[in-house]
Amino acid sequence: MERASLIRRHTSALRLALVLADGVLAIGSFFALSILLFGAGWQTKWAAEAEVQAVGAAFAVGMAWPATLWLFGFYRARGRWTVRRQVIDLLRAGVVAGTLSLAILFLVDLDNVSRSFLGLLFPTLVAVTLVSRFALRRLFTWLRGKGMNTRYMLVIGTGPAAVAFAARVERHPDLGLKVLGHLALETNGAFAGPRPVLGTVDEIEEILHTRIVDEIAICLPPASLHLVEPIVRLCEEEGRIVRLPLNDLGLTLTAGRVEEFDGVPVMSFVQGPDRTLGLLLKRLFDIALSGATMILLSPVLLVAAIAIFIADGRPILFRQTRVGLHGRPFTIVKFRTMVADAEQRYELVAASSDTRGAAFKMRNDPRVTRLGQVLRRASLDELPQVWNVLRGEMSIVGPRPAPPREVADYDVWHRRRLTMKPGITGLWQVEARFDEEFDNRARLDLDYIDRWSLWLDMKIIARTIPAVMTNPGH
Repeated sequence: MERASLIRRHTSALRLALVLADGVLAIGSFFALSILLFGAGWQTKWAAEAEVQAVGAAFAVGMAWPATLWLFGFYRARGRWTVRRQVIDLLRAGVVAGTLSLAILFLVDLDNVSRSFLGLLFPTLVAVTLVSRFALRRLFTWLRGKGMNTRYMLVIGTGPAAVAFAARVERHPDLGLKVLGHLALETNGAFAGPRPVLGTVDEIEEILHTRIVDEIAICLPPASLHLVEPIVRLCEEEGRIVRLPLNDLGLTLTAGRVEEFDGVPVMSFVQGPDRTLGLLLKRLFDIALSGATMILLSPVLLVAAIAIFIADGRPILFRQTRVGLHGRPFTIVKFRTMVADAEQRYELVAASSDTRGAAFKMRNDPRVTRLGQVLRRASLDELPQVWNVLRGEMSIVGPRPAPPREVADYDVWHRRRLTMKPGITGLWQVEARFDEEFDNRARLDLDYIDRWSLWLDMKIIARTIPAVMTNPGH
């Protein structure tokens, strides 16, 4: 069993983001000060007088400054944050970094480096880092206030141990976890905790299907431990992370991974590998690619919008509620390819689906307009979904998002599709575009989730374009 810190694992992505941001800000500060002090010919000035390549020196500062902050503990999770403590620690880091820089320059005989530049550089780094930390803190507070970037935990149990564990979780806002409430063993059991009781353990499947639940903590008394295995099995089938505090149970399970949380050993059952950092890179990749797509294909988007307006009138965009990560509803945006009242006509064509199972797809849908057929053949109707990707509701690659009426018909194993953000394209689109069995598509989606890597995403994207070109309209 692997012993690690639950808090450290959850915040590793945030720490990596802070390290990268501090490095980029340090490089930017170096360039900005060089231009301010030396003018347009700053690179020549550095090479002629200091015998230093400015770009190389900037990247050296970009690596040294985060390393100094790391040594001073700036990337550790902090329970409390004060401006005074942050300023003092940053000033100490700036003094140490400046002193070490002077010492290194003396040792390597680079006495011509501008002392006025160094005298401005490190105070600038201190100020820029402090402002960025304050801005990030305000941003995270605003995002949490909007209900964004939040993961939801359901606590099984209503006893003192369950209440104490829920309180522990919420004492660490850096985890980004919010406790939804508890499930009780009995319908009429007494409960004096500060959070609501959402139902009983017997109703767990209904709760998982009707609420947004990312993680489940099982905090049951020893007399009810026989419920642990079926709960874990159900949650694993649906792709939910399970936490099992072990401090009062005395269990010796071999599955899962033991992590430490506030001094309490917690058994964690996580589907697939721990991919926190990888998913952060996936998000950055999504932002870069979707942003570039919106810019580069803006003429295509404009022409398509004008054509829809001329041929079919308003609305130009089709909006529909879809189900995203762990049941989060969002509004998908596509170019409208059907008649304006297509949703009202759904019941007339629902029985004519070409796909067997919990999905609707009809090749010769009578609701599709003439222009809509052209847009679908070229897959241009999907392009506005890059906006959903930029908003963080979708990814470039992932299982296709389904409307709530289809998700309601999912079998339990289908619901593990919801453990990854939905995507514009995916594995089944490039490997089984003509497969009319939803179960086969779902198996490919689960295979993608289990094997996910950034390299796999890139391969799927590379295969999507020829798949669309050779098999249009599917």
